[in-house]
Parts: sequence; C-alpha cells; structure tokens
Amino acid sequence: MDAVLLSGFANAPEGGRCLDLGTGTGIIPILMAAKTNARELIGLEIQEASAEMANRSVLLNDLEARVKIVQGDIKEADQLFEAASFDVVTSNPPYMIGGHGLQNPDGPKAIARHEIKCDLEDVIKAAARCLKSGGKFYMVHRPFRLTEIMVLMHEYKVEPKRMRLVYPFVDKEPSMVLIEGARGGKPRITVEEPLIIYEEQGKYTREIYDIYGY
Repeated sequence: MDAVLLSGFANAPEGGRCLDLGTGTGIIPILMAAKTNARELIGLEIQEASAEMANRSVLLNDLEARVKIVQGDIKEADQLFEAASFDVVTSNPPYMIGGHGLQNPDGPKAIARHEIKCDLEDVIKAAARCLKSGGKFYMVHRPFRLTEIMVLMHEYKVEPKRMRLVYPFVDKEPSMVLIEGARGGKPRITVEEPLIIYEEQGKYTREIYDIYGY
C-alpha cells in the first residue's frame, strides 16, 4: 500500500523525467507511468533479484519504451545519472534504523525494510543531487522519523512543501507520512487533511478505492 499511496500523492510534469530510488520490483515507476504523462521513468535498485523482477514487470506491462530499471547503489546515483537531470524523484525507502530485530541482516526483505545498504540521509542526498532546480521529491515514510526527515531535507536544500499523514483508522495514530519537497524551494509547508485507510475493519474508505482505481 505504501507504494500505491505514494504514486497517488506524487505528480510528474508532462514529458518529465522521473527517478525512483530503491525501486524494489518497480511498482512506483509502473504506477506513475499509468497515472502521469512523464516521458521517462527510471527505477534504481541495488538487489539483483529485485531488479530482475522489476524488469520482467516492465516487459509484462509493455512499458519498456518509458520505464527503465537500473541496478545500482543509491549512494552512487550521482555517478550513474547526470546531476540535476530529473524533474521528479520518488522513494519508498527502508524505514527501520540499523539492525533492530533482524533475523537475517543480509536477506532481501531485511535490506528492503531496514537501513542496511543505505540510510535516510543517503536517499535525501541522492535526491538533491539528481533533481533539477525546482524539481520535486516525493517520499513515503514513518511519522516517528518526521523530525529527522525535515531536518535532512532542509539541510540538502530540498525544502518540505507538502505533507499528508496516513491513518489506518480515524481514531488511531498515523502509520505513514507522505511528503513532498522542492529542490531550492522557499520555506513554507502545507499540511493536507488526513488520509484514512479503513472505514471499518476490512473496508477501505472511498478515497483509498479511488487511489487504487476501483
């Protein structure tokens, strides 16, 4: 759901160039291809097996003319791509800090969920280097790290401009935060109305169904 909600929150200009950092199996570029008129969408993924699955998904969806998967390290994004060459950067990065609770720290799921191969600063630094001036950065993360997110975005001059908290139920604490930043933007943020996932147990709210396209 995180990737689906991020693709619904993000925007891309017509004919724009987009980069997804830590794309996993490529779901965000594929969804963005369906929801926007971006010209080129690139997914960067460090794990070979995930990158191969992402490539298969691109082919199965007949998107090879617009979507490309690159196997590589987020920390080397500025070497893999020309600096300041993207209109949009998206990311659904690992949420958990370090090796907390890991059974197999080298497993694919652990790498996807925990900051093993990269951390939050690596993601924001890469986004800042890859974005054009005025380009947009979109990320989904966990609210408990919101202070760190804001500080790092400001430090790397990707100014937070829009934020939306996601709640599982209307009376529960938020479980996700969707955030938009602008490269070189002025300090001013809009906090949007909450996004509620479930109307009741097992039943999504109308807005969630709309995001999924039902």
